[in-house]
Amino acid sequence: MEYIFETKMMVRDYECDIEGIVNNANYLHYTEHTRHLFLKHRGLSFAEMHRKGTDAVVARMNLQYKVPLRCDDEFFSRLAIRKEGLRYIFYQDIYRAADNRLCFKGVIEIVCLVNGRLAESEEYDRALIGAAE
Repeated sequence: MEYIFETKMMVRDYECDIEGIVNNANYLHYTEHTRHLFLKHRGLSFAEMHRKGTDAVVARMNLQYKVPLRCDDEFFSRLAIRKEGLRYIFYQDIYRAADNRLCFKGVIEIVCLVNGRLAESEEYDRALIGAAE
């Protein structure tokens, strides 16, 4: 699957654990931030959608940690997406900028709740699936 969005970020010192590597939970923050930036890039506001009663929520994650990131490392967070039924499946990979080594692979499944009920969202379909075609 081909990446359709990329953003560059940097590891901050407080994201590292006692071993000097990025704490595993921070990769989830990186991937979520990437998804939100992608939505903005596609003209959709996560906050505005919530105000309208539509929430995109994580349903499932499959995570693989490959090579650790360390303090001050710059990295690229990249994503691809496809839709399967009601699920948006994000393929999100993180690469260290210095050597393009794969550090993290995630498959994150998102569903939409419209007024609290599992449902399709035309706005999310236009923004997300339109980008993948």
